[in-house]
Amino acid sequence: MAGWQLESDRHLHHPWRPFRSLAAVTARSSVSPYLRRIRSFVLREGRLTPAQQRALQELLPRYGVPEKGTLDFAALFGQRPVVLEIGFGNGESLAQMAQASPQLGYLGVEVHRPGVGRLLMLLEQHGIDNVRVVCEDAQLLLGRLPDQSLRGVQLFFPDPWPKKRHHKRRLVQPEWAQVIRGKLQIGGFLHMATDWEDYAEHMRAVMAGALGFRPASAEEAAGYVESRPETKFERRGRALGHGVWDLVYFRES
Repeated sequence: MAGWQLESDRHLHHPWRPFRSLAAVTARSSVSPYLRRIRSFVLREGRLTPAQQRALQELLPRYGVPEKGTLDFAALFGQRPVVLEIGFGNGESLAQMAQASPQLGYLGVEVHRPGVGRLLMLLEQHGIDNVRVVCEDAQLLLGRLPDQSLRGVQLFFPDPWPKKRHHKRRLVQPEWAQVIRGKLQIGGFLHMATDWEDYAEHMRAVMAGALGFRPASAEEAAGYVESRPETKFERRGRALGHGVWDLVYFRES
């Protein structure tokens, strides 16, 4: 932990673009509970460090949410608009975004316990109080969110499932897009990023057929791209020579 900082003298964002807070950018229908039967992830449970285990035991009750029932965002975040991040990985980019935008509330969901423990440690270390953490399948969590309650949804570097026979496992599907639409406020955003061009094309195709969304203009999208810190998956992708595609959409009806 000692080697990681969130302070302004050390950022984890693209070296070729400035970092902006999401709050600065964003200052500019009911659906049934969603349960997709095909999992979009493989649970590769890595080894928990003692510090991560302690964080799960001692900090999750503090930063977590009730295990059952519809979430009460007013109780969890007060008057802050809420942004959902699906699959926050090791938590570094989510912690950085939350620290940069204290006016927003962040609800992070991740199935991998080491990543959850890592984020909890960061929240405690840096005194970040506008994040709540959920350790479960995001598909289950979506069914517990109030309709039209989210300012935004972030999906950064989901599993690309590159083999054609596995494309059905990709999280971004037509039915998923409509569930997200139901949870977003009118004008709310969906920001997706991937380092697999084929998955980016898949996302575009899904969203082109999704009712109630419009794509962001280049100018609008730039603000969201600038607000997204670089993730470890992005760094890995760049090292492998992959490009990165950011796709931003707004709910308009």
